[in-house]
Amino acid sequence: MVRGAGRRAEGLFVGLCTLDVIQLVDHVPGPDEKLTAHEQTVAAGGPAANAAVTFAHLGGAARLLTAIGSHPLALAVTADLDRAGVSVTDLAPHATGPPAVSSIMVTASTGQRAVASTNATAHRLAPPDDLGALVAACDIVQFDGHHMELATATAQAARSAGRLTVLDAGSWKPGTEILLEWIDVAVCSADFRPPGTRTATDVLRLLRRQGVTWAAVTQGGRPILWAGPDSNGTVEVPSVPVADTLGAGDVLHGALTHHLATRRQPTSEDFVRALRAASLVAARSCGSFGTRAWMR
Repeated sequence: MVRGAGRRAEGLFVGLCTLDVIQLVDHVPGPDEKLTAHEQTVAAGGPAANAAVTFAHLGGAARLLTAIGSHPLALAVTADLDRAGVSVTDLAPHATGPPAVSSIMVTASTGQRAVASTNATAHRLAPPDDLGALVAACDIVQFDGHHMELATATAQAARSAGRLTVLDAGSWKPGTEILLEWIDVAVCSADFRPPGTRTATDVLRLLRRQGVTWAAVTQGGRPILWAGPDSNGTVEVPSVPVADTLGAGDVLHGALTHHLATRRQPTSEDFVRALRAASLVAARSCGSFGTRAWMR
């Protein structure tokens, strides 16, 4: 069913926000080696944040539910999100420590990245008092599996309010098995390996057993595998020259969420169309260095 066709989609994104410091290098340095980077960029990052930025870039109204804090480095995060048109509900506004910083090196010849980050370990976030209102104001809610207590509470509220829930399943985390009970759509990376699974087909079967209606596994440049209530298949991904793969999965999830936002009960055709459109956006993001240049 289509809700409010033609109006601006509204999405709520729950999860990690970091400060990404990204360097373009010839190779990842070895022990005691120093390199001069060809280029650098600094931006807000994290799966939920990058997905929210993509959602806003595609014309949606995006709100990010996360932890950022009041440290001077947090100002760069909030400024970048503001420029991108993302509204932020910061659940740790008085935290004085630095935000999570992701140190990222992108190899110029391949576009592959190496990442070090503390992720969400510095915060344990409780649901806000106005959680119900935040959920009611949106069409769709996306999670990245970070801040698990907050994610689970928000997913439950979204299910109660009849909002579609989407999981960006990058890796299996403690509590994922509980969160899955409230997820309608899960799109997983090839690194997402629940206990007892070895292949992408195993993962799709497990997600369906957990009650996830629509599931998919991305495989880089190989076709996306997907499964639904009564059908399954593959979606080809575009072959493009790659400059930087950083954030491509986040972009795919933000675009997918945007395409599904006004559909309360997606069909197989809806899901496949959304995967195909999202893969086109993600491929475009791989053509330039950093997580923002592709939007220009």
